[in-house]
Amino acid sequence: MSLAMPTRILVLGSGGREHALAWKLAGEPGVNEVVVAPGSTAMATEHRVRILPGVDSLDPAAVIAAARGLAAELVVVGPEAPLAAGAADALDAAGFAVFGPARAAARLEASKAFCHEVAAAAGVRMARARAFTGADRDAAGAFIRELDAAGAGAVLKADGLAGGKGVIVTESLEQAVELVPGFLAGRPVDAPALVVEERLTGREASVIAVCDGTRAVALPAARDHKRLGDGDRGPNTGGMGAYSPLPDLDDAIVEHLLETIHRPLLAEMTRRGTPFRGFLYAGLMLTVDGPALLECNVRLGDPEAQVILPRIASPLGPLLLAAARGRLPEGGPSVVPTIPGAAVGIVLAAKGYPGDPERGHPIAGLDDARATGALVFHAGTDRWPDGNYVTNGGRVLTVLGRGPTLDSARAAAERAADSISWEGMQRRRDIAVDAPRAADHPIPAGAARGAARGAAR
Repeated sequence: MSLAMPTRILVLGSGGREHALAWKLAGEPGVNEVVVAPGSTAMATEHRVRILPGVDSLDPAAVIAAARGLAAELVVVGPEAPLAAGAADALDAAGFAVFGPARAAARLEASKAFCHEVAAAAGVRMARARAFTGADRDAAGAFIRELDAAGAGAVLKADGLAGGKGVIVTESLEQAVELVPGFLAGRPVDAPALVVEERLTGREASVIAVCDGTRAVALPAARDHKRLGDGDRGPNTGGMGAYSPLPDLDDAIVEHLLETIHRPLLAEMTRRGTPFRGFLYAGLMLTVDGPALLECNVRLGDPEAQVILPRIASPLGPLLLAAARGRLPEGGPSVVPTIPGAAVGIVLAAKGYPGDPERGHPIAGLDDARATGALVFHAGTDRWPDGNYVTNGGRVLTVLGRGPTLDSARAAAERAADSISWEGMQRRRDIAVDAPRAADHPIPAGAARGAARGAAR
């Protein structure tokens, strides 16, 4: 079944994920123009990409006006905040094909407690957890002590959107109990404010699927590095780098994950009357007992998008349009085809990130980095009238290297990242260094065999 190609596409957002989306979609045959609202000055340098800097993506009326002015055949909502604000609802009501979940379905990311509730109803394994309101300080402390007595540490998660920084993996009982008041201060007493989870151990992975409410097609799996410093030290961030493919997640295992995680979640959301159409991101922990769902996001990950999108061998636009219309083809592949080789992305961050990042520092070496053959996606930059770029955010750039192997892709990314500098720049130098071997499967052998048989049918 051939899928219709959208020729005019509107992408909402302004970060590195949206830059990568615009780059990918604008390069596909049949696409006349990709417009990004509000976008960034760096995106406007891409071929067939235009920006609408005056559009507030959190204002549904402004978004609808932009889509009408463009006569957009497809609207792709990049970040989570417009989805939580109801951008997809408004666009759908106005008659546009919109790829991104309605506000009710976007609660899978907007509320950690809701995600646990849906996963439990769907039979999807997550860590043992409880949700607490702003008045539940003592109860939260008691649960943390209960986890400690069982030999498990605690993970504290703010129940709400936090830009990837609302999670603290605690190192001790004392630290976890001490942090609770900060999570609960000023929060409502009649709604979840904090989710405390049992700390799981293993390797993390991101499996993101294109969903039409019923069906799911997986994008290439990726693994990001959340901690600020080398060796997974320092505070949690929105992500300091990523790589794809994962030697320990072949297509048969990804199919198993779709069958045991994504599709049950889609079925439960439909049962609740809130079908999910969009990118369903499953953040996973690959434990010795098999995969466990850590969290759901309702959009492409960042920086995962920057390493995933360049690996996709087929046009993405037709797939997103079909999903937006609820018409992903039946009987098609469960995983999108990929270009042979690997991709490694290194995030370059501003001084002060993930706290209060410094802005306005001139960036040197962008042309030198691109001259190595690397892709450079902008997340937090601004362009001065003289054409030079300056820092304007926490995560500033993602530098992407590609090669036939993870080692060669990492070397390419490192070489390009070494070309770029500004005052106080932060980066990691161990992205993809300890990538596991293909033999390090994340699910028990029997389940893996079953997944392989299912993929072969």
